[in-house]
Amino acid sequence: MAPFVVTIDGPAASGKSTVARLLAMRIQGQYLDTGAMYRTIAWAAIKAGVDLQDTQSLIALIDRTRFDFVPGPDRMEVYVDGQQVTDQIRDPELTNLVRFVADCRPVRDRLVQMQRQFAQGVARLVTEGRDQGTVAFPEAPAKFYLVADPRERARRRQHQLRQTGIECPLEEIEKAIRERDKIDQERQKGGLRPAPNAVIVDTTGLSAEQVVDLMASLLHQAFGITIASANRADDEGLAG
Repeated sequence: MAPFVVTIDGPAASGKSTVARLLAMRIQGQYLDTGAMYRTIAWAAIKAGVDLQDTQSLIALIDRTRFDFVPGPDRMEVYVDGQQVTDQIRDPELTNLVRFVADCRPVRDRLVQMQRQFAQGVARLVTEGRDQGTVAFPEAPAKFYLVADPRERARRRQHQLRQTGIECPLEEIEKAIRERDKIDQERQKGGLRPAPNAVIVDTTGLSAEQVVDLMASLLHQAFGITIASANRADDEGLAG
């Protein structure tokens, strides 16, 4: 039986990661963190001394390395050759390096294959990224595209960084976000854009639970999916 797939795409800091994780819990599904997959490839390449701008070396690394992305109760567990690296791939120093992996078309093709394989092992999937509704799962029955004002997205990212002990000027973060948007939108493979049938959700000024409530309601109305009650204690600000 084919999985029921919900895709959530959108620019950086529009809230995709937080919302996808919470929505997956509300519909009793699994959460696929595609950003973690790109981070994992970058982490493995750095550990192996592979040039992130060398396409052939990156593909060779993928071919000789075992990557396991395992559904968990509230996050996706990541393993590289049997070693759990779920926390290691969140190193802030990786953030500016992941783009080299994300911009590599052959690597993106391999990761799309991995994303589809992940989906085959679950009944319901909530997946987020830049091209989930357009490239990875174009036939998904439910698609969302999150947007938010760049300044608000910068505030969210600043808050997220502060939680890890990193201070960065708001203007610098906003500039980086706008530059990231431009790069993502101009990418030839998996460029950032909403799928034609995606529901656009503006998350500006909304909490994570408000966005999830809206999306869950739409899924219930359109597909009759039973929605679990929200645990308001888990409400949190939008970031990813």
